[in-house]
Amino acid sequence: MKHNPRVSAVIIFWNAEEFLAEAVESVFAQTYPDWELLLVDDGSTDASTAIARAYANRYPDQVRYLQHDHHANRGRSASRNLGIRYARGEYIAFLDADDVWLPDKLSQQVALLESQPGATMVYGRTQRWYSWTGRAEDALKDYTPPLGVPTDTLVPPPTLLRLFVRRQAPTPCTCSLLVRRSAILRVGGFEDAFPGMYDDQVFYAKICLHEPVYVSETCLDRYRRHADSCRAIARQNGQYYPARVAFLTWLADYLLACDVDDADLWKAVRSETWRARHPSIAARVDRFANLANRALRKQS
Repeated sequence: MKHNPRVSAVIIFWNAEEFLAEAVESVFAQTYPDWELLLVDDGSTDASTAIARAYANRYPDQVRYLQHDHHANRGRSASRNLGIRYARGEYIAFLDADDVWLPDKLSQQVALLESQPGATMVYGRTQRWYSWTGRAEDALKDYTPPLGVPTDTLVPPPTLLRLFVRRQAPTPCTCSLLVRRSAILRVGGFEDAFPGMYDDQVFYAKICLHEPVYVSETCLDRYRRHADSCRAIARQNGQYYPARVAFLTWLADYLLACDVDDADLWKAVRSETWRARHPSIAARVDRFANLANRALRKQS
């Protein structure tokens, strides 16, 4: 690299006292030298506020503490947008308070974006991390799923968006991203109307509809699996499918506003919206289709 462009690391948190310090320490452990850390408090009522303030007081040249007016709880999208608003870096990376980066995360991803001037964002594989508990039964559960797309290559828009909508490729974990700040501002950042579920997929839709993205095979982060995660709670409370309908409805409106005429993308949006509105029927259709395919394979 000819220079070391600054990276703004944004950690959002809400009542994350159990994990926050570990996330922060994974930023301090980075081999890349030029970073700043913005700790965005989404209205915490536990000790995580004090933890974040202590880091900001101890390292004022590198760490800043941010909060919403009146210490309000405004959700994940609004909190990330607050961090983006105060970010000074050329690149922005996101880290949730219960996840961690591996030490070479920033150095490798900055090098990739510096060598790929046409790429707006880079993401890679993420370890699903169960062994953080220290329990013997969790020690063998860790795994790093494939990305479902060709890796170590630049993917033009809107290829990734089509695959994400159809669920033919998993969407990235937020902790795996490094994004050019200029591109985030170009697409308008995150959508405050999505405070929890699908906040990340709304952002990916905006980026992947308009911008080329570099997909890396390398795993540089860990996504902590636990019962209190946003996705786990949504499934327990029966909110997963309503949240997906809300996302797909937003996406249809966004495609209309952007005057998108990609027939394959529209077909995927319509199909997935129907499936999200009728999950039981869609599951039965899938079972029958799988049985029919097995029968055909046996006959052949």
